[in-house]
Amino acid sequence: MSWGRSIGARVFITGVATAGAICFALAFAHWQSNDPVKFVCYLIAALLASSLKVTLPGIEGTLSVNFLFTLLGILELGWPETLLIVLASTVGQAYLRRKHQVKLVQFVFNWSQLTVSSTVAYGAYALVVTRVLHAPGPLALLVAAIIHFGCNTAAMSTIIGLTEDKPITKVWNDSYLWSFPYYMVGAALAGLVHFLNGHIGWQSSLLILPPIYLMYRSYRLYLGKLETEKKHAEQVSNLHLRTIEALALAIEAKDETTGEHLQRVRVYAMALAKELGLSEDETEALKAASVLHDIGKLAVPEHIISKPGKLTPEEFEKMKIHPIVGAEILEQVHFPYPVVPIVRAHHEKWDGSGYPNGLAGEEIPIGARILAAVDCLDALASDRQYRKALPLNEAMAKVVADSGKSFDPKVVAILRRRYIELEKMANEEPLQAPPKLSTDIKVERGLAPAAGFAESGEPVIPTSEQVADLSTRILAARQQRQEIVELNRKSGASLRTGDILSLLAVRLKHLVPHESMAVYVLKSGLLAPEFVSGDNFRLFSSLRIPEGEGLSGWVAQNHKPILNGNPSVEPGYLNDPTKYSTLRSALAVPLEGTSGMAAVLALYRAGQDAFTADDLRVVEAIGSGLAVVLENADKPKASAIGAGSINT
Repeated sequence: MSWGRSIGARVFITGVATAGAICFALAFAHWQSNDPVKFVCYLIAALLASSLKVTLPGIEGTLSVNFLFTLLGILELGWPETLLIVLASTVGQAYLRRKHQVKLVQFVFNWSQLTVSSTVAYGAYALVVTRVLHAPGPLALLVAAIIHFGCNTAAMSTIIGLTEDKPITKVWNDSYLWSFPYYMVGAALAGLVHFLNGHIGWQSSLLILPPIYLMYRSYRLYLGKLETEKKHAEQVSNLHLRTIEALALAIEAKDETTGEHLQRVRVYAMALAKELGLSEDETEALKAASVLHDIGKLAVPEHIISKPGKLTPEEFEKMKIHPIVGAEILEQVHFPYPVVPIVRAHHEKWDGSGYPNGLAGEEIPIGARILAAVDCLDALASDRQYRKALPLNEAMAKVVADSGKSFDPKVVAILRRRYIELEKMANEEPLQAPPKLSTDIKVERGLAPAAGFAESGEPVIPTSEQVADLSTRILAARQQRQEIVELNRKSGASLRTGDILSLLAVRLKHLVPHESMAVYVLKSGLLAPEFVSGDNFRLFSSLRIPEGEGLSGWVAQNHKPILNGNPSVEPGYLNDPTKYSTLRSALAVPLEGTSGMAAVLALYRAGQDAFTADDLRVVEAIGSGLAVVLENADKPKASAIGAGSINT
């Protein structure tokens, strides 16, 4: 516990220390002792008893049975003598049988607050005796014990709450409330000793030593039981934490770009939860949901998750199931806090236009409202497969623009005020690397599944107005492709790759308008430009694209086309700040050969969303079958002499 770290803690320590010093000074200004021998015996006994202490649950602190001697001092001794017993007890508790050294500030605070508590209890006892009962009695002792307990535990709970940033009432409830019955038992023992002293003599106080030890043992046994229950609770909590980590790892295996994003979202979300005053359960639920909200993506096909371009309506329908599936998965975990509603609702929007249930306003759980805003902000400010990251201030401006539509205005207002501070906190948070999963190994064994291998997908049906034009364009594309194939055949398959692709570029330019064209050939897991024409010739000629990365790499890996993708996501695209490109749309299709993926044909245009679904079909029509021609191009042809030599 870092005592005095916060301004509030420093002020509180200073105030209590000042009050303790004043009480001590006033008491010794009127020093007197009616029975020095009894006082010394009590002092020694209190010093020894202070070593019988137990560790408090949940905090860094101890509790001793020496409060018995404080109560005895109130009954048997004067105010100055009682405060000296308090001082001796504090010294014993701090330094006898102590494993860790107590700092001076801790000792001063403990002594000061006990001095103040004892003084208030002493004054309350005297007030009840003189003004209420007009004679000593058990009621006065009970009042003194309750006040001593209240002042002592309230002061300790306050300083712990201030220094450890915990709710003060929660600290008191968890760490001190349980000890109240022991104060009452202690008051009863002190009253019994006082009674015996009045009839037998103060030496009867020695009889209190066995009960003190029994009380100490009772403390230990009770706290041992609490410690066992606490360990069990921690084990359950750790189990949930490990479950969260395992599920988050499952998300990481599905989408490798989310690991850092999830951790950053958690940092942002926890800060907003604290400022908005969420309960402990709501905060814990949000903490879990911040790393688990995308667990439902396990049910979304891989090629949709990693697609570096816009989703088709059919693909988006598949993506929209992930909040529901995520909630259904997490329902099986039985979290002790409401994680599931947050995960189910994290794509709901403030105006009711979200999914899956169309919740609006405060119908959406507060945790989901926080998560939606911070998740969007960090996603916009991070690189994605389909676009580059926005500057943080631009990302924040987009979130602000959707305040009252997609996001809770109250959440956005706090995020807007603190996003720079929170970004710094997120950057300072050490990134915990998850264990490496064997996602890149190849399993040699295993035949095809019982159902065999098949491609699935629903074709996009053109409107009736487009049928004639589309049919004409597709027919023309197939004719152009056939002409290239026939030309290559008539030339004895002697056309080189560059010749074939030049013919393709000329034919394709009239069928599908574009500013640039590139054909990337796949060799050893790397796409290299075999042919480039049009704008940004040097830029596209310099690209080397690993299979599975960027736009063309995704097409090669998944054997699926992309319509109106973002060219800037290609690895190496515009890495040089001196380069510039106006191209904003890409259409890329796979070219399949006899042995699998051979190349990727990509067209680029300047406008946003410049290609149509019809353009895609035309390109697929002209590209179909050309990969086989490309595979045979540039292969050495055996001569007649060579053939004859082989046969001899």
